[in-house]
Amino acid sequence: MIYSMTAYARNERKGEWGSAVWEIRSVNQRYLETFIRLPEQFRALEPVIRERIRKKLQRGKVEVNLKFHENPAAVGELQINQSLANQLIHAAQWVKSQTNEGQLDPLEVLRWPGVMEAEEQDMDSIQSELLSGFETACDDFLQARASEGQTLADLIQQRLTTITEQAVIVRGEMPTIMQWQRDKLTTRLEELKTEIDQTRLEQELVYLAQKVDVAEELDRLDSHVKETGKILKKGGACGRRLDFMMQEFNREANTLASKSISATVTAAAVELKVLIEQMREQIQNIE
Repeated sequence: MIYSMTAYARNERKGEWGSAVWEIRSVNQRYLETFIRLPEQFRALEPVIRERIRKKLQRGKVEVNLKFHENPAAVGELQINQSLANQLIHAAQWVKSQTNEGQLDPLEVLRWPGVMEAEEQDMDSIQSELLSGFETACDDFLQARASEGQTLADLIQQRLTTITEQAVIVRGEMPTIMQWQRDKLTTRLEELKTEIDQTRLEQELVYLAQKVDVAEELDRLDSHVKETGKILKKGGACGRRLDFMMQEFNREANTLASKSISATVTAAAVELKVLIEQMREQIQNIE
């Protein structure tokens, strides 16, 4: 399976505790780079999330964002710290007896930090649900990367097929080119009214044939097409290998262009360069 480095996924979870939304997005990056944004009360989840991403991905700039909205109605029953309240009441009564002023306000006692306490929600249970939501978002995220990756692989395969077609065109043109080169040389010698030395003529023709022969470049192009097809079929994190293959393709296209003495071969070399550049741009998105 080929994976794209560009993808997005979202998952929402709701419960008595409130609601949470996970968002995961990624773009191209030479290596794996993660940015995780979590509410303060869930900071402890960051190492777990980072490790799970590291096991699933190898390249890309990945951003993970959690939005959490607590349900106020989910707060547990209020409880009074009677011991602390009694201490405050006795202290207030003692101050009043000493100054013979003031009046004890029960609400002020209740507002004292620690007198009224709400039962905390089960954070372990909430974190478990949040991690379950993250796993679902992560699965959707990987599926999106795989879907986009398959599209890229199909586009690259189409261009590989066109490269093979261009190589066939050049091969078919080569006998005509060689005969044209032979006729051109012979005509030139006749115009000079010089006695033709057949041995020397053959030597010159062999030299010219070697100079314009692109059979080796075409063979290597065929080999690169097959190797690139194997890489696509194998899948996995193959972006770097495919990028290397584009360098090899480019080398053969440049050599083909430098040896060209025919408009057909020149056009084929230009077309190859366009196809290679298109593939290279698509490969930048592959993991």
